[in-house]
Amino acid sequence: MYLAGIDIGTTGCKCSVYDDEGNFFMEEYEEYRIHITKEEHTIDAEVVWEGIKSVIKKITRQIQSIEAICVTSFGEASVLLDKDGTVLDKSYLFTDPNGQEECDEITATVGRDYIYENTGIAPGKMYSVCKWCWQKRHKPEIWKKVKYICLFEDYIVYKLTGVRQIDYSLATRTMAFDIYSLEWDTKILDAAEIDVSMLSKVVPIGAKAGNMSLQITEELGFMNRPVIVSGCHDQIAAAIGSGVFNERHGVDGTGTVECITVAFSKGQKIDKMLLQKSGFAIVPYMKDLFVTYAFSYTGGALLKWYRDKVSPMEAKEAYENGQNPYEVYNRGVSDGEPSELLILPYFAGAGTPYMDNSAKGIIAGLTMDTSKEKIYQGIMEGCSYEMKLNLDYLQKAGIAVEKLFATGGGANSKEWLHIKADIYDKEIISLGAAESGTVACILLAGVACGRFRNLEEASKVFITYRDTYFPRKGVKEKYKKLFDQYRMIYPRLYEK
Repeated sequence: MYLAGIDIGTTGCKCSVYDDEGNFFMEEYEEYRIHITKEEHTIDAEVVWEGIKSVIKKITRQIQSIEAICVTSFGEASVLLDKDGTVLDKSYLFTDPNGQEECDEITATVGRDYIYENTGIAPGKMYSVCKWCWQKRHKPEIWKKVKYICLFEDYIVYKLTGVRQIDYSLATRTMAFDIYSLEWDTKILDAAEIDVSMLSKVVPIGAKAGNMSLQITEELGFMNRPVIVSGCHDQIAAAIGSGVFNERHGVDGTGTVECITVAFSKGQKIDKMLLQKSGFAIVPYMKDLFVTYAFSYTGGALLKWYRDKVSPMEAKEAYENGQNPYEVYNRGVSDGEPSELLILPYFAGAGTPYMDNSAKGIIAGLTMDTSKEKIYQGIMEGCSYEMKLNLDYLQKAGIAVEKLFATGGGANSKEWLHIKADIYDKEIISLGAAESGTVACILLAGVACGRFRNLEEASKVFITYRDTYFPRKGVKEKYKKLFDQYRMIYPRLYEK
């Protein structure tokens, strides 16, 4: 039996196939363009659909029978459809500059606190409902033809099955979904003058939509009709694919950006005011769990900055010798000795808990003896201090983390994972650079088609843990003293 996952990203899509014993079979990727101008940031939904069909057709040249296919996607961007399911307009990405006026109007009508209390997110123009209102106001000729509104997950599920359904986690990214009743929030939709009938049915993560339609089955080259499964928002997929199935567990995903996703109980007493002020979203997850995100706009991006701006010659030499430059840099990281630098990783602004786009990066503690190697290590430490700051905010709000799974490119660095364990003062279990989002698709597909009883059972087949890193006595105390200095820098510089 084969299981597949479709992962829809902003710049490309991929389809990955595994057998039900946990063995990787194949993966195909198709890149597409997004359109960025000063006025708008958009993507073409029909181009994405053609890309998905292309990767599936490449799969079916080698295998024509797949039991189940799960669909996950990026959030916020919406697809407007007419009564026949034809795409009417471009899809506006979360980075698109439009929608602030409409967001302010919705917020003024229903209240900022009401929005967070019911949707789990602080109001912002990035969210779907604000873009719907902007399109309705600025493109009335298009809007009058709109019959259905999808995000990308439910759009692709609809194209594959004819069924319009969206999972709880992706629906949350619209700013119009009640995370407690698990229904569309009619008060917000009324304020936006959006008819709830235009939106897809909301279902739990991993819900079956049905079998692939006969027409699409034949077009894509299948011998059977795979079960199509609604997956989740891509950040949620990272948690599922890392085995975060219990409260107090989380995943630390370090790619270009860094995001820690933590699970907590729905009945847990938490300080929502602190979460709201600090920009932490609350998202329905599974069983009796929510998750929240702590994120930094930099992570691996800062190591790339070091490679390209500080040490490009060493990188060039490493490539010429067939080496990964980061592995070369890692050899210069002191084992158990802090760099003594304090680097604020706000090179692209500050994420949670400050949510300050105007914040700037800082390198403090430089001396005439500071080497490039120390700066590289200091970047790892600075990113880790920042996430420690977030973990402390979450704990203050009542969400404690006991165990973290590490994934993404940063999880391939044992040096960085040692630093994180020491600074966080927590056990960290590495999955290496495993694509946890891909694994989540396979887990959800396997459970939906009945191959596995639950995600926990499926995870024993598909999730492989590598090494465990523990805080080192003597080292963590040194980092604690430095962190106490680090956490005072932003308030002294930016808070009035």
